[in-house]
Parts: sequence; C-alpha cells; structure tokens
Amino acid sequence: MNNQSIPKAEYAVVGGSGTLSSNFPAQLPDEDVTVLEDNLHFQTPYGESAAFRLFSVGKKKVLTCRMHGWRSGVTRADASRQVFWTFREAGVKRILSEGGVGTVNRLLDLRDFIVPDDYLDLSVRKDVMLDGRYLLIMRDALCPEMRQALLTATKKRFTGRIFSRGTYVVTDGRHFESPAEVAMLNGHADIVGQSIAPEVYLAREIGACYAGLYFTVNYGEGIKKWSHQAMADIFYDDAPMIGEILLETIRNVDADARSCECLSLRKETLLKDVYNEVSAKG
Repeated sequence: MNNQSIPKAEYAVVGGSGTLSSNFPAQLPDEDVTVLEDNLHFQTPYGESAAFRLFSVGKKKVLTCRMHGWRSGVTRADASRQVFWTFREAGVKRILSEGGVGTVNRLLDLRDFIVPDDYLDLSVRKDVMLDGRYLLIMRDALCPEMRQALLTATKKRFTGRIFSRGTYVVTDGRHFESPAEVAMLNGHADIVGQSIAPEVYLAREIGACYAGLYFTVNYGEGIKKWSHQAMADIFYDDAPMIGEILLETIRNVDADARSCECLSLRKETLLKDVYNEVSAKG
C-alpha cells in the first residue's frame, strides 16, 4: 500500500499489554463500535508497518495497532516511526496509550491505575524523529485535557486505587530493571516501563494530543517479590475493562475542540536552514 491508502482517522490507540489479549475492540459488546478494516499494513519511509485496525466509535474513526508496533526484526525506533508516520498521514489529532508497568514508588501496589502527568526518559532512543522540522517543547507532554477524560472514564469502571498524576520512567528492554536501578529511580519516578518515549516526542511532532493509562503488573526489583503468573492474570482479567475505558474516553473527547496547549508547543526549529541543507544533500 502507499500513503494514499491510509484511511483518515482523527483518533488513535497505541495498544499495549493491557489490550493485547482482548482483540481490542472486537470482543467488546458496545453497540456503537464497529471494526471497519483489519490487518492493514502501510509502506512508510521507515519500512512496512505493523498491522493496523480501523474501527469506529459512533461517527468517530480510530486507528489502532498492537504492542506499539513492536515485532521481531524491526528496531523499536523504526517501529515507533512507522506508527506515528501513519498517524500523521491519517490526520490523527488524539492519541491514547495503555500498558502494564512496574512500580518504583514503594507505596504503589499491583492493579493500581496511574494516569501520569510527566515522564523521565532513560532510553537511548532520544533522537527518534520523523523529519526534525520542529522544536518540541515538552511542557505538559501528556495532554491535561485527555488525562482528565481518562481519569473520569476509569473512575466509572474501577473501584480500586487510581492516581491522577505520577512520573513514568522509560528504560530500554526487553529485560526488566535491576534492584540497584530501581533503588536509584526511587524518589525520581513512580512507575517504570518501556514505552511512552519516544511516543511523547512523536505525538508532539505530528501535532497530536497524547495521554496514557497504565496499571501496575509487577513490583520493581528490590521492593517486593512478584510472580509471572500474577502478571499474566492481570493482563487477561483486566483487558476488557481497559478497552472499555479507552472507548469511553474517545466518546467524551472532541478531536477539534482542544482547550490544551499541545499543538502550540510545537514550534518551527530555528535550525530550519540547516535541516533543509542536509535533506537536500541526503
């Protein structure tokens, strides 16, 4: 497929481990949700994309992919570029993400929900961009308007603990963190995972709002012992609820009536002439 084949959609969901087991949104009983197209692959400047699904929530069209587009043989940097290049071509304005995370804050327990308001990027993927034309101001990188919509939807469906803010620290996987690394991060972050960056950068680059819902599936090493079976149980048991929260958030968020600053925090780079010269030579 070429870029003319990419369907238009103003909303997107970057599916993580939470929706992985639920065939999101096909297995949910919502009458206003319809899968329109499936197994869509697109040719991008960074290689062929992972499979996308196009569905509708009422009159709203949504593009989604599983597990951030990660797959064997493709670097995570290229997978992220493929996903967000596709979102840009589709005209996506609102992006939701979800996933399971580990604890860094010792006060957190398994099955706590967090809608973070900040991040700390300790990955090595900081130079991931689409074209470098913009200066990205990372104030309120996680859209306040969409975070509030996620919180409202979560409170309707979950009776456990929900945290309205927190810091998500990003590390490189696929291994988990060591006890010494978790101890170092304690006091600087609350949860740890392997996504959210470079996604926050790429969302800002394409001018889209971005926010995520994360649930704790394991304790950081050195905090408390945890089992792989407990993690698996959370993935399978909670996936339908997470899917419903995402759908409810999409219903309640308008694509065009944005009261946030997300789009205005993307500025034309002052190095525009340098980038144009490099692009011409490349």
